[in-house]
Amino acid sequence: MTSKERVMKALRREKSDRPACDLRCTPEVWEALFKYFNLEKVEDVLDKLDIDMRWITAGSLPYIGPKERSAPTLGGEGADIFGCVMKASSNKYNTYYEFTKHPLAHCKTVEEIYEYEWPSLDWYDYSKVKEIVKSNKKTDDRAIMFFAGGTFETPWYMRGMEQFFIDLYDNPEIVNAICTKVGEYFFKRALRVLEAADNEIDIIGSGGDIGGQECLMLNPDVWREQIKPHTAGLLKPFKQMGLSTFYHSCGSVAQVINDLADIGMDMLDPIQVTAKNMTPEYLAHNFADRISFHGAIDEVELLPHASPLEVYNETQRIISILGKNGGFIVSPSHQVQGDTSIENILALFKSVHDFRYD
Repeated sequence: MTSKERVMKALRREKSDRPACDLRCTPEVWEALFKYFNLEKVEDVLDKLDIDMRWITAGSLPYIGPKERSAPTLGGEGADIFGCVMKASSNKYNTYYEFTKHPLAHCKTVEEIYEYEWPSLDWYDYSKVKEIVKSNKKTDDRAIMFFAGGTFETPWYMRGMEQFFIDLYDNPEIVNAICTKVGEYFFKRALRVLEAADNEIDIIGSGGDIGGQECLMLNPDVWREQIKPHTAGLLKPFKQMGLSTFYHSCGSVAQVINDLADIGMDMLDPIQVTAKNMTPEYLAHNFADRISFHGAIDEVELLPHASPLEVYNETQRIISILGKNGGFIVSPSHQVQGDTSIENILALFKSVHDFRYD
């Protein structure tokens, strides 16, 4: 069975020879893995670990736009394509990037939103997409996902979180204008990637962190009224094209999982198991007949602090719950952070490769 077949079975909630798997890491962890395996490229490490699912993001594509808007969002200092400005903030394990400027913070009208200098679709070289896909299929036919973007986080990045949340109540027309422009851009960019890929993209990803530790960060009815229609714009059309869909939100999102399924979500990520109503048992009982799951191997406590044997055993346990009907792609519950040992990463994927469905 190929990796792609394994992933597609998981999306259909069917059992395969073993669970499908995925891996995301911070740059510091990738560097540690390069050193450990004596390799130089992310795709070579993924091949070494026999990771089934592969991501293409806008950051994977050659950028040919203006230098002053070239910083990767949350991945470098300076302004990103939307004009959001970031600076570095480091601890002993990782470097992160936080916002110092929200370019739409002072806009008062919808007209100002539409008059803003929005990014161009021509700021990327799409001709390299097939080459990028090919580099991920050197050893097996892998399932390829393009992560399109999201219509919740990018809007508040541009407006500022506090002001954006105020706008949900006081200026909903501003919210709608920003989300509309952002959604249109991400949708059209994804279409260009799909065209360039020539049927080599299997999954379209989108997302935005709407969950806190106990519940949504905003009233579920407000989300349904103002954010859900824009979220649907990066799920439903791709579903109708015959592609599989993936939605990312950290935190507790159980309140709206059925809503997300209704608008075309096939797979939910990253399953933050320490958040309220996000345990494997709760999710499997309530939603396993509607969606597949991606993630769930805890990156908050388990991976940084447990022993390799504990990681191995807990991974087996979670697979037996979330993957009971086959609808589970095993992955850390976010990017692996710099405080996680290589030994624990290896234990996780040994557990995946050892697991056999009944």
